[in-house]
Amino acid sequence: MTGPDGEERDRQWLGRYGEDVATAWLRAHQCKILARNYRNERRGRRTGEVDIIAREDRLLLFVEVKTRHESSKIRPLDAVDKAKQELIERGANDWLRRLGTRQLPWRFDVIEIYVAEGKLPRVNRVRDAF
Repeated sequence: MTGPDGEERDRQWLGRYGEDVATAWLRAHQCKILARNYRNERRGRRTGEVDIIAREDRLLLFVEVKTRHESSKIRPLDAVDKAKQELIERGANDWLRRLGTRQLPWRFDVIEIYVAEGKLPRVNRVRDAF
């Protein structure tokens, strides 16, 4: 994707853009955003991370966002491998620990964002992804 100045957008821009789209999409679907880019560290080492933490009624959502170009051969969901799932799970466990309860219903979702030059992004939500 290119910016208004004709410069090619980098991966970091694309990732932030996808997270912005996913956040807006969740809000439009009556979810309350509790945190974005939640990270926990132990001894200076990242031990867990979650892109978006949201509430949908009483359900707590731990959401991973993956953004790809429409022409990509790899589905965004496929990039959430076992190692990434474990990182997200550790971030979710830290969040629940800070809440002081695990009695809330919660779920792991992946939101896939597909982008193409000159088109609105396409959003696909994968509920209970892992």
